[in-house]
Amino acid sequence: MAKFGERLRQAREDKKLTQYQLADLLSVNQITVSTWERGTREPSVDMIRQIAIALECDPNFLFGFD
Repeated sequence: MAKFGERLRQAREDKKLTQYQLADLLSVNQITVSTWERGTREPSVDMIRQIAIALECDPNFLFGFD
């Protein structure tokens, strides 16, 4: 099963967004997005919802439950 960070990067790249662009959509720093993708930190539940909305994907996809 793919890790959250790998799925996040995949969903972001599928939308053709850079880390900077996603960070701007979420009102966070690019470094924050980078730490999520590397798996060194995890977003809050509320932020996961915002990520799914921004990337137009199911939150279950991000966790590998698809």
